Amino acid sequence: MSEPIRKYDDWVVTDHKEEVTEPPMYKVILHNDDYTTMDFVVMILETVFHKPREEATRIMLNVHQQGRGVAGVYTRDVAETKATQVKNLARRNDFPLRCTFERE
Repeated sequence: MSEPIRKYDDWVVTDHKEEVTEPPMYKVILHNDDYTTMDFVVMILETVFHKPREEATRIMLNVHQQGRGVAGVYTRDVAETKATQVKNLARRNDFPLRCTFERE
């Protein structure tokens, strides 16, 4: 059985519905080092990732104690942009803070 087709001027519209899938999500990860200050990491989490101070402090402690911490989960483009922002801010402030992203 064929699908009903309606024509509007130069457009053809069908009643066929496409399944829309959610885009894959990526974790943005901050990595511990021996030089970046805890205050700088908290500032990054508050400004780039818009975390409240308490959550930023908790994530910073994860970075410090476990070697890495998840700053947020985003679509690929947003994750890549945030990782680049962190790297640029760290470089401008003479810190070697590493920030990566990986598929969730």
